[in-house]
Amino acid sequence: MDGRRFYADLKGRLAAVGRSCEHLKILPGALVVVGETVAEARAKRARLDSLVNYANAIASLSIALGHDASKFNPDGPLPDIPESNASKSGRERALALARADGLTVRQLAQRLGGYAGLAFVGTPSTIADAMEEWVSTEASNGFNIMFPFLPAGLSDVVSGVVPELQRRGLFRKEYGGPTLRDHLGLPRPENRFFPSA
Repeated sequence: MDGRRFYADLKGRLAAVGRSCEHLKILPGALVVVGETVAEARAKRARLDSLVNYANAIASLSIALGHDASKFNPDGPLPDIPESNASKSGRERALALARADGLTVRQLAQRLGGYAGLAFVGTPSTIADAMEEWVSTEASNGFNIMFPFLPAGLSDVVSGVVPELQRRGLFRKEYGGPTLRDHLGLPRPENRFFPSA
């Protein structure tokens, strides 16, 4: 998992310069789409992706692949794409996404034209399972949650996912203090300009 490699690399850099790994929290952005069933959540995500303008979406796919994707059959699978001088990592991410989710050219283009980053799509329980795996395997310390739409997307997370995480002891029930540092359990560094007396 890319998250574990990133986490280990960044936390390792802190240790190498004599800083505590606990003084840095890694909170990747994550789109959360909740449904009463996994199929319902996937249908919501597919509907959101379908709203992306196709001309803009195919341009995003073309950039990612380093080839003009407007010539591809939009409702067929992604054809074999030879390497180019374009970004190798962008190409690999697009190819991996198409394979993993079985996306057509249109679906892949619309995903890349919308939001192609980390996403948790499922029921409150399956989303909590995935989040728990990320945290327990040291791929992240938590998440910066993004909602697909407001206010319902926020309500889905607050009324479904948060209680499930709290039940598992993975989400606080009270705030740790008045600041974000307090909430994240981070120490307050000395102010180098105004040292305490």
